Amino acid sequence: MKVMKFGGTSVGSAGAMLKVKQVVESCREEVVVVVSALGGITDHLLKTARLASAADPRYREELEKIVARHRELVRDVVLPEKKEEVGARVGTMLDELTNIFKGVFLIQDLSVKTTDTIVSYGERLSSTIISGVIEGAVLYDARQFIKTRDYYNKHTVDFESTDRLVAETFARLPRIAVVPGFIASDAHSGDVTNIGRGGSDYTASIIASVLQASILEIWTDVDGFMTADPRVIGNAYVIERLTFVEAMELCNFGAKVIYPPTIFPVYHKNIPIIIKNTFNPDSPGTFISKEKVHDASKAIKGISSVDDTCLITIRGLGMVGVIGVNYRIFKALSKAGISVFFVSQAASENTTSIGVRNDDADLAVEVLNAEFRQEIVQGEINNIKQERNLATVAIVGENMKHTPGIAGKLFGTLGRNGINVIACAQGASETNISFVIAVESLRKALNVIHDSFFLSDYQVLNIFVAGVGLVGRNLLDQIRQQQLKLQQDNSLQIRIVGITNSRKYVVDRGGIDLSRWRQRLDESENDASPERFADEILKMNIFNSVFVDCTASPDIAALYKRLLDRNVSVVTANKIAASSEYEVYSQLKCTARKRGVKFLFETNVGAGLPIINTISDLINSGDKILKIEAVVSGTLNYIFNVMSETVPMSRAILMAKEAGYAEPDPRVDLSGTDVIRKLVILSREAGYRIEQSDVKKNLFIPEKYFEGSVEEFWRTIPEVDADFERRRREVEAAGRRWRFIATLDNGRAEVALREVDSLSPFYNLEGSNNVISLTTERYREYPMQIKGYGAGAGVTAAGVFADIISIANI
Repeated sequence: MKVMKFGGTSVGSAGAMLKVKQVVESCREEVVVVVSALGGITDHLLKTARLASAADPRYREELEKIVARHRELVRDVVLPEKKEEVGARVGTMLDELTNIFKGVFLIQDLSVKTTDTIVSYGERLSSTIISGVIEGAVLYDARQFIKTRDYYNKHTVDFESTDRLVAETFARLPRIAVVPGFIASDAHSGDVTNIGRGGSDYTASIIASVLQASILEIWTDVDGFMTADPRVIGNAYVIERLTFVEAMELCNFGAKVIYPPTIFPVYHKNIPIIIKNTFNPDSPGTFISKEKVHDASKAIKGISSVDDTCLITIRGLGMVGVIGVNYRIFKALSKAGISVFFVSQAASENTTSIGVRNDDADLAVEVLNAEFRQEIVQGEINNIKQERNLATVAIVGENMKHTPGIAGKLFGTLGRNGINVIACAQGASETNISFVIAVESLRKALNVIHDSFFLSDYQVLNIFVAGVGLVGRNLLDQIRQQQLKLQQDNSLQIRIVGITNSRKYVVDRGGIDLSRWRQRLDESENDASPERFADEILKMNIFNSVFVDCTASPDIAALYKRLLDRNVSVVTANKIAASSEYEVYSQLKCTARKRGVKFLFETNVGAGLPIINTISDLINSGDKILKIEAVVSGTLNYIFNVMSETVPMSRAILMAKEAGYAEPDPRVDLSGTDVIRKLVILSREAGYRIEQSDVKKNLFIPEKYFEGSVEEFWRTIPEVDADFERRRREVEAAGRRWRFIATLDNGRAEVALREVDSLSPFYNLEGSNNVISLTTERYREYPMQIKGYGAGAGVTAAGVFADIISIANI
């Protein structure tokens, strides 16, 4: 035989009851069916009782709704031959309930005994109705065999009498027995009691244990235990198998699939539990047993959480070495009926922190202050402190004991995402690691743990993009084209959750569809500013956040420190931050290291060429950069390559702008400013402390053209064409070419327009290509050379994209 329990949603409507009928009647073996009250009825009964006790006549309206709902179900789903009998029994109970409410209304008193009686009608009514729906069902009254006794003002099961009475009651078992869950009676007085909210699961487990059922089926409205709360984790999935221990740990920390005490009776008899969905019976559900399933790829099975936590801390040197302090703590709380679900104690014994529900916090502090009044007066124990608005998270899995470094990975992952752990606890069994955090960090913590411990099918990076000019647009297009492939081949999901330009911004936690990002941005009513966009990023507080700067804006660059401080990685094509004052550059690098996030700017020099990473690898492996010679302005190289008899200097500059190589103001390139910035960045990455002012600058265009507006520059720059054409012919006649070269030589930095011959590595540079020559202690005789496209929106975007992917470490 087996026991099947159906929850409130499973019997909450006519359609749901018919599904229960179908499931039960398809069983070929004897079955005990345990049912909850109709979905929401217990709360509705309590609400009505409170109104009545307050002499509020509105209780009648609520009572009428309760009566109507039950009578409607009798009319719609009870078998025709049972309709009269069931209708009469339901009517009698509803009349009794009506009279009880009238009494409460008149005397304006609602005792515990009366409350227990009122809520018992929920299960009594639902079980009566369902017994009339299922063919051949026999109804039993749980009050006759589920017995309780009072323990610290709470009803606990009296197993001695319960086990005996269950065995006697079901000595001759019908094919289908129907039992109301939750309700019980006192073993001594016979008064109506209950075994707690969610107690229908417990009733079913007790019966299954006594009758040695083959299995306990819990039918509910979900497919089973999930790896995490699906309301928070969009890609949470059903856990196919759990051990009893794992299921208990998940239940204790917020997984509401089954009532926690349910597990104990069947665990001791080794009776498996299966969680099934009444509305999706073909789903395999979650199978719970003693058998452990070792999966090397998943150290943890699931994550659960309690978002209603108050941490109470008892601290004092007078606790050290004193026997019985914890006994007194838990005894005082138990007497007050306060449940503790989290305990953390310092090894020195001078601090004990406990987690309770926020509603229990004030009473807990009160009873603990009373218990330790003498010690507090004498200064042996400090005033007892409470901290509210917290959440408790637990990661659960028996495989954790076989996997080294779980705790380190957990807390490292949380730290990199800026989540502060206030208290933590880990049992010696290594089945559960639980910790307390601020409640506002809960969503972020659940997501990043689910992501990091391979419970998700893929790792997620949440990207905020600033700037949708040529580079930004190319980047978004490249990501759109690669999203599916990265997800399928590398288990990496690149999710764009924010985009801004200089006028508007859009943010969406669920991700922005990159096929219509322009439309989303145009339709947005959010007026943009760098500060507003940063505020949105920090307010969203999303896990694995990456800010991508595709602008040349100093205002955007000024946001980096604030974002890094809040554990948001920064990837930038904007050279301003890394080439600004050395202290700013150093602080950004230091902040990124301290926070465990990334500050990446590979495309600051050479667009998509691996220059900065190569220098970093050389330095980190113990080499020393002695000299850098580089043509790192794709713009200037393009200009000097296209200049000819028919293309004067002014025309070459315009062509560079039209090709997308030049900065918005081409004078940034022509003045050497852009090259100086790049040389400063390379020098710093090579280990030299250099400011832009330390770089010797040799201008090749007269100073006056850098004054005034951009419009004035375009109007007057043709004045240099004749002189440049004369000089160009001389250089060409000598078999040389112009190259604007940045040089770092033993700490001295310089940029200048130079003539190079055919032996130079810079001679044959074409288009906007860059060449960087690195002379190091290891590469002294034959310097290392890196060559390739050094400008252009496409390659720059590709370099930014590569930096983004490197954050995921794939």
